[in-house]
Amino acid sequence: MSISIPISELPQSLTPFEAVEAAYPAELAAIVEALRADLPVLIECDKGLGPYLWRCIRDRIKAAGLQSVYLNGRPDPTAPPNPLAGGIVATMIGQLRDAVRGATEHRVIVMPHLDLLTTSQGGLTAEAREVIPLLYENPMLVWVGFKDPSMPLPRVIESLFPRRVSILGISRDRLRYLVTQREAQKFGRAFNPYGLYTFVSGLHAARLRRVLPAIQGEDFPPNPRPAYDQLRQATQSTDVAVPNIDLEADIGGYAAVKKRLRSEILDLLTERAKLDNADAITRVEQLIPRGMIFWGPPGTGKTLFAKAMATALGAAVTIVSGPELKSRWVGESEERIRQIFVQARQAAPAIIVFDELDSFATARGTYTGSGVEHSMVNQLLTEMDGFRRNEMVFVVGTTNFPESLDPALLRPGRFEFQLHIPFPDGNDRRAILGVYDQKLGLQLTERALEYAVRRTSGVVEGGTSRFSGDHLQALARSIARRRIREQLTGPTDVPDVEHALTAHLDLPQLTPTEERVVATHEAGHAICALHCAHAPPIERISIRGDLVGALGFVQYGDQAHKYVTTRNQLIDHVCILFGGREAEELLLTDLSIGSAQDLERATGIARGLVEQLGMGSEVRVWPEAEGRHPEREPSDAGKQRIEREVLELLARERQRAKTLLVEHRVEVEALRDLLLEKKVLDRAAMMSVITPG
Repeated sequence: MSISIPISELPQSLTPFEAVEAAYPAELAAIVEALRADLPVLIECDKGLGPYLWRCIRDRIKAAGLQSVYLNGRPDPTAPPNPLAGGIVATMIGQLRDAVRGATEHRVIVMPHLDLLTTSQGGLTAEAREVIPLLYENPMLVWVGFKDPSMPLPRVIESLFPRRVSILGISRDRLRYLVTQREAQKFGRAFNPYGLYTFVSGLHAARLRRVLPAIQGEDFPPNPRPAYDQLRQATQSTDVAVPNIDLEADIGGYAAVKKRLRSEILDLLTERAKLDNADAITRVEQLIPRGMIFWGPPGTGKTLFAKAMATALGAAVTIVSGPELKSRWVGESEERIRQIFVQARQAAPAIIVFDELDSFATARGTYTGSGVEHSMVNQLLTEMDGFRRNEMVFVVGTTNFPESLDPALLRPGRFEFQLHIPFPDGNDRRAILGVYDQKLGLQLTERALEYAVRRTSGVVEGGTSRFSGDHLQALARSIARRRIREQLTGPTDVPDVEHALTAHLDLPQLTPTEERVVATHEAGHAICALHCAHAPPIERISIRGDLVGALGFVQYGDQAHKYVTTRNQLIDHVCILFGGREAEELLLTDLSIGSAQDLERATGIARGLVEQLGMGSEVRVWPEAEGRHPEREPSDAGKQRIEREVLELLARERQRAKTLLVEHRVEVEALRDLLLEKKVLDRAAMMSVITPG
């Protein structure tokens, strides 16, 4: 069945009231049926739709012989002016009192502003306490209440209404009755309700009738894009925006992440747009995940990928900070979530990004806060479950800790699509720096680019995190600022990159004696690493104190194997950790305390190998101390055996480090002297003093 409709089959003209009748026939019929059965009805809809809905309802119940009273809070125009009259709520309460206590016949009482009686947290206002007894006083009355979707109602008021009807936006199968022939001509020669629905799903019928006549342009355009752009602008609220982030041009590297995002989401949506069969479109829509988790370390571009996805879809983005959603007032956090979803649906296509989702959506039973997190998770799930399958609204949650999220969020139908965005590897860093090179006009030489890629392979100088996309952006911006500040016009070379990385650091001023100790220590680590077969490659050695908590350090390159760690790799790591201390003992007359942390890490690795990884003499694993039960504790003899094996492993690797350094003493001394001269060495400079073999 084709989805295109000949324009001649569309209505020639439409009033807002006719549009409401055409958009919601099932809802109107359900409301009238309930009222005829003397059942009060609560109608959840946008404020702007309420008056149009009521007129359509009124005409229908009038034909059925039912009388109605509309309590709009406006003073009686025929009554003399009253200087003591209150505002809209006070007037509405007066009208309500008259309607309840003056009524002797069966009739319908309409309260269009029911949500004025509730606070933003769903509590009762002072006026509401006066109204509630009136609502239950006269059994001859049938109530119709209107409420805004983003406003909660107190339970005592909600319980008055056994029937509830929610009218949010419009359904796709009714759209053909809401567009006139003249309006459809702005979007091509055949009317495609599926294409138009993407941009109007969140509009109610009355608002749609205000938006469509305002579309300007030629009739039957060969390219209807300008008309859709006008429609997109008209449906955007001031609180959301359509970003302009191209997935390829503005995000460097991450080929695997981009491929998965395209194949699982974007390509399906592109295919859906090409289809001309309603059943095929429905099948594709059922496959597209609406909830997504983007997870990975801080600064790797999780929100940026969400914006790039929005750009590809022409979708508005609402970014919500998870911690800022929390409120100390009861019900306010849930109300904020409701408002966010209402706003996004009205601005569809839209993407809601919950940044730091784990701040409130941790696994139930692990909350340490006030307990509001449980209600927030329930509200989030309720809103997500309320989506129409054909609505173009997506929810993205970003987190650094996916394992802490509530499992209820991750089941199919909710956040079923999970995308890992890790720290950038060498190829990713090269591509990211290339993007900023073009955008900021850095004129990076090939040598400078490769140096920057190698220099950013380890831990951020001045921090403990690896280099992320944000760190690379900060590096590029620092280079750009210096070029402007110092009016540099030539290419950016290696010294410029190094200056940007280290100029802001508060480096310690070491004495010559202190420098000699640090250089000896780091040379010992480096020589052991060079002669351990399973150690990662060395990229840089520094004795400038440009890493927090260390006067010197050896920076290693990206490992070839990122996901599998072997016993030999861990044992070599223990040997390398002993290298600094053994070099000091070999070449100096005293030992510094700088190796204390190395020894602690070596002991931890050795104990882990024996006790937690089953790589000792016994192939078994003892649980960590805090998770042990008495029946799973090792015996005293077992503890002694574990301790003995740990000490033997440490002694063996210490001796191996000592042997390596004695055998390569000339290299240790040469590397130490070069470090004292240069302070910082890259791999090429380091290898200049190493004897091949």
